Amino acid sequence: MTETPKATRIRYDEGCLAAHALNVIGDRWALLVVRELVFAPKRFQMIRAGLPGVTASVLTGRLTQLEQAGVIDHDERLGIYSLTPMGTGLLPVLEELCRWALTVPGHDPTRFISPSALLISMGVNLFPGRAAGREMKAGFDFGGEAFEIHLTGGILRTTAVAIAEAPFVLSGNGNTLAKAVYGAQPLPALVAQGTVSLTGDMDAAGAFLSMFSLAPQS
Repeated sequence: MTETPKATRIRYDEGCLAAHALNVIGDRWALLVVRELVFAPKRFQMIRAGLPGVTASVLTGRLTQLEQAGVIDHDERLGIYSLTPMGTGLLPVLEELCRWALTVPGHDPTRFISPSALLISMGVNLFPGRAAGREMKAGFDFGGEAFEIHLTGGILRTTAVAIAEAPFVLSGNGNTLAKAVYGAQPLPALVAQGTVSLTGDMDAAGAFLSMFSLAPQS
């Protein structure tokens, strides 16, 4: 039997639908907690690793709020947090925020980028014209997390895996792999410098990365 979520704390006493949504996810860190759970369930410390600016007490509070609101589930026995269907419905919200952010000056890509943040941005910054007619599979290994990315019909489908198996696998952290996806330096140079590591087909990896650009799409 599914329990009815507890009433959320009222932050905005308005009938506006946007205000109603912000009553659920409007606190600092709340939407970023959702971001960290988009691709896979995680334990507390792994969530916190993707949010280096959050304290343990604040994260505990946000997780509790989101659980009470019905956005996340918490398996207390295993200590694992996961998104509910309501929570997965926030992915398009995160994607639209990314699109909007591309129009706002001042973005600093040298600041911390979590694996989930990079992967969500890739879904936003895939150029349809470059991806049209292509079917590819890529592997991304962030050390503590690994993913396989399938490109089919101009759409990316990202799956968390234990070990990435693909024609090529790129390894690094969120920031170094963001350089590979969006930076000006070609992939062979980044590999030669040791910025990222690559196993598999260099040409296929370069072709895959050429389909992304950190710029607004008209």
